[in-house]
Amino acid sequence: MTRKTAIECAERYFDNGRFLDDLGRRVGWRTQSQHAESAPALRAYLSEEIEPALGKLGFVSKLHDNPVSNGAPFLVARRIEDPALPTVLVYGHGDVVRGQEEQWTHGAGPWQIAIEDDRWYGRGTADNKGQHTVNLGALGAAIEARAQAGKRLGFNVTVLMEMGEEVGSPGLNDLCAALKDELRADVLIASDGPRIGAARPTIFLGSRGAANFELSVTARDKAYHSGNWGGLLSNPAIRLAHALASIVDEKGRVQVEGLRAPAIDAAVAAAIADLEVGGDPGDPVIDTEWGEPGLTPAERVFGSNTFEVLAMVAGNPALPVGAIPATSRVFCQLRFVVGTDIAGLEAHLRKHLDLHGFHDVDVRVTLVAPATRLAPDHPWVSWAVRSITQTTGKKVAILPNLGGTIPNDAFADVLGLPTIWVPHSYPGCAQHAPNEHMLGTVAREALRMMAGLFWDLGEIGTARVPAAHG
Repeated sequence: MTRKTAIECAERYFDNGRFLDDLGRRVGWRTQSQHAESAPALRAYLSEEIEPALGKLGFVSKLHDNPVSNGAPFLVARRIEDPALPTVLVYGHGDVVRGQEEQWTHGAGPWQIAIEDDRWYGRGTADNKGQHTVNLGALGAAIEARAQAGKRLGFNVTVLMEMGEEVGSPGLNDLCAALKDELRADVLIASDGPRIGAARPTIFLGSRGAANFELSVTARDKAYHSGNWGGLLSNPAIRLAHALASIVDEKGRVQVEGLRAPAIDAAVAAAIADLEVGGDPGDPVIDTEWGEPGLTPAERVFGSNTFEVLAMVAGNPALPVGAIPATSRVFCQLRFVVGTDIAGLEAHLRKHLDLHGFHDVDVRVTLVAPATRLAPDHPWVSWAVRSITQTTGKKVAILPNLGGTIPNDAFADVLGLPTIWVPHSYPGCAQHAPNEHMLGTVAREALRMMAGLFWDLGEIGTARVPAAHG
């Protein structure tokens, strides 16, 4: 039996409807981690859905309570053939965002898969149930192909699945630190997020970080009539608007020196040069004059820092009255790459605001998720690209880091692993929104790709350990 056999097994899994059956059943679990009442479903998804599926593949599983109070549980499953063989850590998350049932206009709602042409609608199809169902199905195909030849898989596998990714992965870093020996591996291979485009296989090697913070001005304890007191009392919203304008200019360029991205190094620049952002049906038109000058759109997303205003409030926007508001708040976010002095975020903002005369603007950092990035010229990257190219015949897009943010620091920093992410979604998937979907053509290609990857991992194991040893 050969590599081709493993890929054919993956194709059959898709073509005979078993992939759809597995995914449909998993989508039916209402694992909304943003709802406290979903706690029983979060645990049951692991114990009643994933654990039995892994048991059929020869895994021994254990549920772990979250180290963080009221956090969702984790599943750690291991399939150990020989300690001398390479070990891969596979990660996924089974929780989803709110269903938003009343807003769906396609499919049959969030909790049932409905296929319309190439689109498979359902909550979690893109994020992340569809993606980990692909990976587990492809792993099963590789195991089946090796077994037909009377051989072992050729490597060890540990699966880590969490149920709190959509609420910030509470406890994930603590669990990884506590189980460092149990989770020891040679490489992380996982799937989340979108490809660069629907038709192009993609890997990414980390993610930009995200820092959320609030800026606020409290001028007084209550609002005052805008006619009687206008021109005599400062307006917190106007103060805050000018403070914002000093932080980011009218073209979206960050003006705080300590929060700007470092120069893009040569290996990262070379990888980004091959990328084109947008172009799929439904993608927005890029504002070419927005963002850091002198950078391509791909460099802005994958190699630079961006500042966004997420929300802003003063007074009552739903029922405005003729009064000078007492307070104003703005909710901001900085997406940042490796090398940014994010530990100094609050200090940089405070210094900048004071320098520009905004002593009345308060700063409160609410969330920081670290940035991570594996070097694009790392040997595991070259290996993954060769494998995917061999399977698909396509040129693989290499993203030094995802533009968004995932909990990759648990694996890159806490466990110290090289991290290879192979996404099976695409930018127009409506993830986190009504009408979330995956593409059937992408899912089938992804199954083939991952079966090839897992077969090739077995070849590494065969080369590392003499045949007489197995």
